[in-house]
Order: sequence, then structure tokens, then C-alpha cells
Amino acid sequence: MKLSQLAAKPQLVKVAINDEATIAEFGEPLEFYIWDRQSMDTFVRMATIDYTDFGALTQIVRDLVLDEQGLPVVRDEAVLPSHVLMKAINVVVETLGKSVSPTTTTSTETSK
Repeated sequence: MKLSQLAAKPQLVKVAINDEATIAEFGEPLEFYIWDRQSMDTFVRMATIDYTDFGALTQIVRDLVLDEQGLPVVRDEAVLPSHVLMKAINVVVETLGKSVSPTTTTSTETSK
């Protein structure tokens, strides 16, 4: 299969923060949406983020945590509570991590 065949337009997928503490606090899971595919820039930012840099966290959440129309949940003056923000980031990372096949191999061979 050619790699170009895997390229597709991103689709919104529903994810949820559904740990016991969240359900106890809010009475139900907290649902939001993310794109099933992310740009390389987004992956690099997520991999190198300093979790003590609230501004960087907010920007990543703004880009990744979306409503059902694909619009940012965090915008202008609307921000998430810090503990929910961290859980949302964790859910995003877990969800995107599951989309990477553990059997992916690479080749460095070149044609002569």
C-alpha cells in the first residue's frame, strides 16, 4: 500500500473524560471531540510541552478540545478548570496514541 492512500481529511471523533472522580464530581462523563488525525506540528508541540506552562497547555487545548461542530471549547475568556484541563489533555494523548500501530516499521533502504 502506498502511504499516500492513508492520507485523508480529518474526522471528528467523540471522546470522554470518564474516570471515577470526574463522574463523582459532575454526575456524568465530560464529552468533547477531537480530530482523528493531527498535523505534525501538533504532535511535536504535544511531545515537547512543559506541563507547568499554562499558556502552552491552553493553546494545545484550544486546538484539540472541540465541540460537536469542531469549534474550540476553550476560547476568549472561556477556560476549563485546571484539573479538567489536565484530564482532557491526557484523554487526547491516550486517544491519539491508540491510533498509532505498535507494529509500524520503518525502512531506511534507498534505491540505487
